[in-house]
Amino acid sequence: MPSFTVPQIPRYIFPQTTKEKLDYADLAVIDLSKAHDAKGRAELAIQVSEAIQTHGSFYVINHGYTPAQTERMFDIADVPFSCVDADEQGLYTAKISKTGSFQGYKPRQYWHIDDGVHDQLDQYAVNRDVTKREHPEALRPLLGEIGAFARHTHFNVLHQILRLLALGLELPEDALVNLHGFSSVGESYGNSSMIYPRSQTDELKTKNVWLKGHTAQPISALQVLGRDGKWKWIKHIENALVINTGDAMEFLSGGYYRATIHRVVQPPIDQQNYPRLGLFYFAMTDDNVKLVPLADSPVLKRVGIVRGSDHDDAPTMEAWRKGRTSAYGQTQLKAAAEDKVEEELVNGVIVKHYN
Repeated sequence: MPSFTVPQIPRYIFPQTTKEKLDYADLAVIDLSKAHDAKGRAELAIQVSEAIQTHGSFYVINHGYTPAQTERMFDIADVPFSCVDADEQGLYTAKISKTGSFQGYKPRQYWHIDDGVHDQLDQYAVNRDVTKREHPEALRPLLGEIGAFARHTHFNVLHQILRLLALGLELPEDALVNLHGFSSVGESYGNSSMIYPRSQTDELKTKNVWLKGHTAQPISALQVLGRDGKWKWIKHIENALVINTGDAMEFLSGGYYRATIHRVVQPPIDQQNYPRLGLFYFAMTDDNVKLVPLADSPVLKRVGIVRGSDHDDAPTMEAWRKGRTSAYGQTQLKAAAEDKVEEELVNGVIVKHYN
């Protein structure tokens, strides 16, 4: 008889949801259970397109994971930090600047935030193909579950959203799916991160910003920059996913789908003493995809392309992700013409950071 037991690991206990009155973003809630037929996808495509053009982010519910499964994945997300000592973590440190890849551990204080203050974020990234590299001993019995999470997220969430985005551009449903193969050469990966509280001195130096605004759980810390120029908090909804669009989607859509500008700030006062555990899936196109607008889109033909490069000048996904990954938090940013914006140049493209 096959065994259906899973490895026993410590339970991760979430803090209580904040009771502070915060200025929350009014994000759309996309019910993926409606995406199983053509009519439902057509309706959702309109909602998703509007959501990206207004806030750049949206919630997804009925994504196929029960609350119990989600809780189990957060238990697993905590293992790289609570069950692996510092010496073993050092053996699996990502060679970020050399390889342009986050696979492995990102050490705390690797990124410079502002005024000499560095990040307080530990991170462990696993390629969607969990066999790509070795992992700490405590994670090895859990790789089957981590791999299943990656496959579910890639096929049942990411691909569903990509079909809706393609429909919003009036392209064939699989136009974007075909650029995001699970077995293709690429860097889509699962990521668990733990952000720790900082000293009051560091908070003052950075004006309570933990990660500057950039494009790319119950602790409230994530904010998005609305089209009105105001930062809004993201409210925790039980067992809902928060979807952000990235730079590549902005390139492929010629600016029609703008990348989400988001940042991480100090949590509200009733949560400031808790570390913040996050579980993410970063999805990128296949490495060989040229990041040029999908000019066959009838929508882009009507509204025009506001951001894009000629095919010969445009970076591939591989060049873009390696450039951004290597540079993030390591380069000297320059003040931009826009107020409270700093810039850097990556592969000939100006990348903005919102301070």
